[in-house]
This record gives sequence, structure tokens and C-alpha cells, in this order.
Amino acid sequence: MATKPRVIVLHGAHGGPETNWFPWLQAELEVQGLDVLRPRFPTPQGQSLDAWLAAYDAAVASLPPAPTILVGHSLGAAFALRLVERASEPFQGLFLAAAFDGALGLPDYDGINRSFFETPFDWVGVRARKGAASRCWAADDDPYVPLARSREIADRLQTPLEVVTGGAHLSDETGFTTFPHLREAILAAWKPAGQG
Repeated sequence: MATKPRVIVLHGAHGGPETNWFPWLQAELEVQGLDVLRPRFPTPQGQSLDAWLAAYDAAVASLPPAPTILVGHSLGAAFALRLVERASEPFQGLFLAAAFDGALGLPDYDGINRSFFETPFDWVGVRARKGAASRCWAADDDPYVPLARSREIADRLQTPLEVVTGGAHLSDETGFTTFPHLREAILAAWKPAGQG
């Protein structure tokens, strides 16, 4: 019997699971029979990589094993990379929006984000465990994350980067409350495994 697939959506700094296109994505995927989890991570107070790992582990501890796709937005993308990096088995897939590595020159973010980037990513390990389905998205006018920074992540992952014209930070503050391209990519990811 096929295991029901799971999608875990990871928000960013100063964000939460109820923001952006996350609730819309959950509703769209659940209609298709996928389980969706949107954990909440401490931010900005108490934000650190260790605190987020603890919150993630608590959120998934009681769940049965299932093929899993990680979806990360902004700092959530960096956190997704850390999850893949420490995994013992490959994920089903990895989908990142507005991804970046390191400081962005933003005082409200750089300090609380620092622990996520204190050690270099193990890109070889991440590529080996990110899963067969992988894609990045970034906007050509993101006010926080320069396109070149997201392109660097996509290049290191050896995965396609889709540039969204006028998408800003791919967040609800500029009206980005749905993400059909991401939905379609996730649904397509199950087809090779005969699930969906």
C-alpha cells in the first residue's frame, strides 16, 4: 500500500505558517490527497537554528514515516537546506522560494538569521538527499533577496531557477497569496513514484 505523501511548508524570519501563500497551498494540496504540515518557528524572539530544529522535530515526532517534500520560503529555504543536510535518507523533493545564503545587509534580519549560516552548507550532501524533484523560484525585483543570491542557491543545488517577473519577495505583502507554479511542481513530483 502506498504511503500518503507529505508536504512540509517552512516559513521565514518575522513570518508564520498563516502568512503568504502557505494556507492556500495547503488547501490546494489537501484536495489532491496530500498531507500538509505548516510548523510554527520562533521569530523574531528566540529565533535560532537550534530552536527551529527543536520545533521541527517536535512537529514531526509523532508522524508516521512518509515520502516528504520540503517547501521553504526566504529563511525557511535555508532551514530546509539544513534539514536536508542532516537527513539520513533522501527527501522526495525540495522546493525553495526567495532562497539565500548568508547576511543580506538587513539589520532586522541578519542578526537573528546568523546561526543558520554559521557553518557552510554541505552542498554535496544536500544534492545527494534533496530528492529527485527540485526547483527554485525568485523574483527579479525582490527588495530583500537579490536575484543573484537565489541564483547561487539554485546553481549549488544544480536545480532549475524560475524567475518571477515583478514577484517582489514572493510574499503576501505585495499580494503574492497564491503560487500555482509551485502547486503544479509538487503535484508532478508524485507521479514518478506512482502516487498522487
